[in-house]
Amino acid sequence: MARIVMKFGGTSMAGIERIRNVAARVKREWEAGNQVAVVVSAMAGETDRLVNFCREASSLYDPREYDVVVAAGEQITSGLLAITLQALGVPARSWLGWQLPIHTDDAFAKARIGDIETGPLLASMEAREVAVIPGFQGMHEGRITTLGRGGSDTSAVAVAAAVKADRCDIYTDVDGVYTTDPRIVPRARKLKKVTYEEMLELASVGAKVLQTRSVGLAMKEQVRVQVLSSFTGENAPMADTLPGTMIVGEEEIQDVESQLITGIAHDKNEAKITLTSVPDKPGAVATIFDPLAAANINVDMIIQNIAHQSAGSASATDVTFTVPAADLARSIETLTQAKASIGFAELIQDTRVAKISVVGVGMRSHAGVAAAMFKTLGERGINIQAITTSEIKVSVLINEDETELAVRILHTAYGLDATDEAA
Repeated sequence: MARIVMKFGGTSMAGIERIRNVAARVKREWEAGNQVAVVVSAMAGETDRLVNFCREASSLYDPREYDVVVAAGEQITSGLLAITLQALGVPARSWLGWQLPIHTDDAFAKARIGDIETGPLLASMEAREVAVIPGFQGMHEGRITTLGRGGSDTSAVAVAAAVKADRCDIYTDVDGVYTTDPRIVPRARKLKKVTYEEMLELASVGAKVLQTRSVGLAMKEQVRVQVLSSFTGENAPMADTLPGTMIVGEEEIQDVESQLITGIAHDKNEAKITLTSVPDKPGAVATIFDPLAAANINVDMIIQNIAHQSAGSASATDVTFTVPAADLARSIETLTQAKASIGFAELIQDTRVAKISVVGVGMRSHAGVAAAMFKTLGERGINIQAITTSEIKVSVLINEDETELAVRILHTAYGLDATDEAA
């Protein structure tokens, strides 16, 4: 017998027929003798609909009331799934975020989970009752809170950690984590296991399989997470036969150094900003990034060019960096307001860029990964505009039009293409 948390996303819950399919999956795990908790998202598109209602009501809505509205989507699907399970003869009960409760901080609309009270929940699961929990929501001092977009994955991992689950199965519209996007590279391979660190890097640089916060929490709490598809047939293998991809610690992966690169990710949701003729003096760069940090704008790649003599003969430099494309307008407004203190001459923006990243824990023990990347791109005439690295990742910024070509040639260069036998 295992204790399992199952999480189903919005496409899995989009209508009663799909909810019946979810209920059938949950019933199979329950009939196998497992203790089961299920975390659900709102129906596909429902959260957007509720968010738009709030914006139509007032452009300056109260985040506390916003949370009351948008949390309704998950409340509906949790109740419907519990009803559907009961109709299949499975004892089930829905537990809303305030009923457990799931305690969060007071950052309404983007709250973070503090702790989850599990006494009654565990008693219910041990009594063979399936717990159905709405994702994305919690409670702070008696008021409903929500965790921000993609928060249901985080809810599932948090519940799995709280009840000490054997694993957290996240069902989505893909059947696992691939070496890259199969829509770009048809010969991409599905990975059986990926380390927490690799998945965190892949999620942060464009892979859309899991939400970054959920991976970080899984790594912190050492929750084994499995990604698998909810759109397989009725005769699909049980989840514990590992049909998807397991996200685990390095200790569970044999010979972790043998796989040099795990995957190639891409992200077109980047914008490049260049500030020209910034005074070359101590503290100058801080005057750029302090206002952006105060505005909660995440800066990724940063390049400071070699100092040159400006028109006024004082030494100056150009500073280039990237921000999420969605934050470009706010970034420009913030920097323009701080122009006097920064002292730049011109702000140049470019949205036609993409970030390409190679990720793998094998980089720690192998030299030449970055050099191979640069050489491969250079041989095909792809210009690199910026570079950033971590211990297990190398990312470059290139022209958006060259994204697919870059992903394909790097996937081949690092030996990630599936063989005919493995395809």
